[in-house]
Amino acid sequence: MRVNRAWLGLVVLMLPTLLVAMDMTALLLALPRLSADLGATNVQQLWISDSYGLMVAGLVITMGTLGDRIGRRRLLLIGGAAFAALSVVAAFATGPLMLIVARALLGVAGATLAPSTLALITNMFRDERQRGRAIAIWATCQFTGGALGPVLAGALLLHFWWGSVFLAAVPAMTLLLLAGPVLLPEFRSDRAGRLDLASVGLSLAAVLLMIYGIKQLTVESAPVVPALALVVGAAIGVLFVRRQLRLATPLLDLRLLRNRPFTAVLVGLVFAGIAMAGTGLLVTQYLQSVLGYSPVASALLFAPMGLGVAAGTMAAPALARRVKQTTAIAGGLVGSALGSLLLVAVDGPGTLPLVMIGIAVLALGTGPLFALGTGLVVGSVPPERAGSAASMSETGNYFGGSLGFALLGVLAAVVYRSRMDGTSDSLAAAVAAARRLPAGQGAELLHTAREAFTAGLHVTGVVAAVIFAGLAVLIVTMRPATRTTPVALPEYEATRS
Repeated sequence: MRVNRAWLGLVVLMLPTLLVAMDMTALLLALPRLSADLGATNVQQLWISDSYGLMVAGLVITMGTLGDRIGRRRLLLIGGAAFAALSVVAAFATGPLMLIVARALLGVAGATLAPSTLALITNMFRDERQRGRAIAIWATCQFTGGALGPVLAGALLLHFWWGSVFLAAVPAMTLLLLAGPVLLPEFRSDRAGRLDLASVGLSLAAVLLMIYGIKQLTVESAPVVPALALVVGAAIGVLFVRRQLRLATPLLDLRLLRNRPFTAVLVGLVFAGIAMAGTGLLVTQYLQSVLGYSPVASALLFAPMGLGVAAGTMAAPALARRVKQTTAIAGGLVGSALGSLLLVAVDGPGTLPLVMIGIAVLALGTGPLFALGTGLVVGSVPPERAGSAASMSETGNYFGGSLGFALLGVLAAVVYRSRMDGTSDSLAAAVAAARRLPAGQGAELLHTAREAFTAGLHVTGVVAAVIFAGLAVLIVTMRPATRTTPVALPEYEATRS
């Protein structure tokens, strides 16, 4: 009966996990239409798209630890109620500023959901094998949501106005609020202590400034402001680390990093995020700007990447029963490296199947890292610190994704400009310039620009392959445990009411 209750509770936890991931990507297709309806400028469009992710990344550390203190179910339900209400506000926004504020507040609510769900799973499933399967399902929901977000948005936009993209979250969050108090137990630590507000401010400032700087480096022509944001964010981050090491009950327990497998997996999550985000950025642009597919068609063609990770995470627990976790994670990363190398052979419309196979194999190989690695991270700490460990895992993912967009995006841009001999800064600019030229010259410019962009994709594929291969070596060297060590139940409160 207890097992059935736990698995039913997992179904409830899948709802916010799916929706947070979908909300990250669904807006991409709705942005042009809502910008036209609201009269949003280019800068306002940037903040509409980025404010949600920035607030999630900036507050996930605080929310993970806050759940340990006030109760994980309580925080999850508060966040779910706020997410539903704010989704309605966003759907009926009457101006760009209103939508930016609503999206930022949605990010605050979204930051409560991911660490709360993962920490609750850790406490609900005490058996190691069941916990591994549950975390694999949780990770599958994350990546499936990211893959289905643009597809769902495209379907809604065919029949409804742009606000429907936000309203899709309301029924699921309503179900969470109704079923959560019945199916989800409450967990909170009796020894959590008070929430250190200075640490909250330092962590928020450090993460926001650094991710903002990373994102803006790819779009700003003058890198002074983004570079300054990075430097200031890093300095604040140092202050945050020093404060955590001095506090008896820190906001984020950095002493967990003394655990070698724990640290190896966190590094793996960050760098895998870099490789996947950078590759995804180039592939989606390749599908639209080189092969000429529409945004909706490109979203469908790109779906194998998200679905590949989902399949890899679901298969990981079964794989771990046959081979060591070390072998499963490292072997998967070698497969990801081979998938990345397939992108090096991409050249022209006839190679679309190669693109789809490449991203699917790349994504499939990361599944064991995300499923087994995340399980190792949250399973290697006492249950009362699961929220803090979950927040570290989530922060690693966000940082990896932001770094991937920035670093590999800049690398691809450098390759493109070098191939174009400085005559064009981007493929989009070349497309615009080609429209103003005579037909023959325009076609020649487009051909050269598309070849230059494809060269950037090739370089990105090589870099991603090197990253994945290096991570495979790291995982083997650091020797993550083949199974997490059971920990004695500490003094924490566990109730169903």
